Amino acid sequence: MARPLLLVVDPDLDALARTEGELARRFGADFRVRGESDSAVALEQLRLAAERRDPVALVLADPWLPGISGAELLREVRTLHPDAARTLLVPWGAWADRRTADEILRGMSHGDINYYVLEPWSSPDELFCRTVSEFVQVWSRTVENRRREVVVVGGARDPRGHAVRSLLTRNGIPHAYLDRGSPEGVAVLQSIEAPDPTRDEGPLVIWLAALGGRVLLDPTDVEICRAWGIGTDLSGGEDGTDEVRDVDLLVVGAGPAGLAAAVYGSSEGLSVLCVEEHALGGQAGTSSLIRNYLGFSRGLSGAELAQRGFQQAWVFGARFVLTRRVTALEPDGGRDAPGGVPRFRATISDVGELRARALLLATGVAYRRLGVPALEALSGSGVYYGANVSEAHGLAGAHTVIVGGGNSAGQAALHLQRYAADVTLVIRTPDLSSTMSRYLIDEIEASPTITVVPDAEVVGGSGEGWLSEVVIADRTSGERRALLADGLFVMIGAQPHTSWLPDSVVRDRWGFLPTGAEVREPGAWPLERPPFAHETSLPGLFAVGDVRAGSVKRVASAVGEGSVVVSEVHQYLALTEAEGRG
Repeated sequence: MARPLLLVVDPDLDALARTEGELARRFGADFRVRGESDSAVALEQLRLAAERRDPVALVLADPWLPGISGAELLREVRTLHPDAARTLLVPWGAWADRRTADEILRGMSHGDINYYVLEPWSSPDELFCRTVSEFVQVWSRTVENRRREVVVVGGARDPRGHAVRSLLTRNGIPHAYLDRGSPEGVAVLQSIEAPDPTRDEGPLVIWLAALGGRVLLDPTDVEICRAWGIGTDLSGGEDGTDEVRDVDLLVVGAGPAGLAAAVYGSSEGLSVLCVEEHALGGQAGTSSLIRNYLGFSRGLSGAELAQRGFQQAWVFGARFVLTRRVTALEPDGGRDAPGGVPRFRATISDVGELRARALLLATGVAYRRLGVPALEALSGSGVYYGANVSEAHGLAGAHTVIVGGGNSAGQAALHLQRYAADVTLVIRTPDLSSTMSRYLIDEIEASPTITVVPDAEVVGGSGEGWLSEVVIADRTSGERRALLADGLFVMIGAQPHTSWLPDSVVRDRWGFLPTGAEVREPGAWPLERPPFAHETSLPGLFAVGDVRAGSVKRVASAVGEGSVVVSEVHQYLALTEAEGRG
């Protein structure tokens, strides 16, 4: 296979030479660097690369190319090479030129470009190289090949394969998924001497290439996490020693709110244990690109955000237990407790009991089920709740349907349109304005591949072993019609999982947890002191993020609540210690 292409297109020959030289100096050993001054020639090179299936990692184009504009060229790149990064190449100070600024903003809003890059003006130009490196790193994670840290070989449309891809992606484990019947899949199975390498069917095989070439056959989620070094129990180390049974703060849920609390709590000296049933990042972990998170102007994926938060908390000493859930919780003593300080006793599935001085619920919410029997039977076989970005490659050229009008649905639509033949977004409302951020709406409206169907809902579907069509109904007229669908992604409503909590914990009629002033009704709050802002009706039990009643369903808000609540936990612990000494 040819080396991946880095293509720069600039009519200014001096600027083209500087950029091409800087790219060759830093990336020439691993990438094929090419410069073109003519947009027509560049476009022909890109078409030839697509025909030959040669990889293209990045295209940088001057905004004002003769013939077609840089944004128009990059729009073609989006179709020819959907994985390639697409950036406008602008000189220093160009942001002050209204015409250039408008071109950048228009290209971003239409989804034609990913961002802009400042031309190199010296050599070495580390700012230029760092920006290019970030684009190349993101591109490298989208490429399907067998030379990755973890290689999974399974059926192309295997429900278990889908679950494993989701687990690996959301936990930030770099991997490639190969169809068992493909030449690449057969070659991997033969190289690791797996059973029946030439058969189209067989057990899911995971090759941990970066960990001594270890091979797992049909492993459970727990076995996968353990093999990669992710904690799944209360022990600290392979020998089972250093077991944790008593902590200052138990965080339930490792979405953005829970990860923020783990970072701030552990950095401020608290012993923190975070328990997560599914994967790091919660619903945010499935987002392909979050562009409105402060400080990440080019955007970042939900999985990357979660992985950064996890690593940050781990460095500060927080412990994590994944693939487990807290099944029961009850207050454990008062003045009879150690030091006279009350604690909570939490039961963790398949792990045992743990005591915590304070407890934080950051469990988020789950998408509501459609409740259509024919579609529920195909869950994992073309029907998915949530939108894991790992499914996109498997739906190349396919018909896809997304149900939901929130930001997660919009991000999924924009990601899937890079690969799918078409994307249909089904929403219950007349339009997207009340539920989705404007920047996402602009890109969706500009996309020729995405169709929005308003005032509609999914009421049926069918498929023999795999989804083949869905049925949607107009909510006003009741008229029904069938749509071809190889993939259905459901992102509707929000249901908190709070039924396992003690009866003393007040919930609203939807199951969300009121906090602060909302629990000071007669009989709801048992103490004379007022509850803290994020404290539930059970003293010492706090709630943040989407599970909290009245929360703002945004990643930044969840992170903010997760960081702020730690100061309240400190105040609570100080009060209980004082009461214990008294």
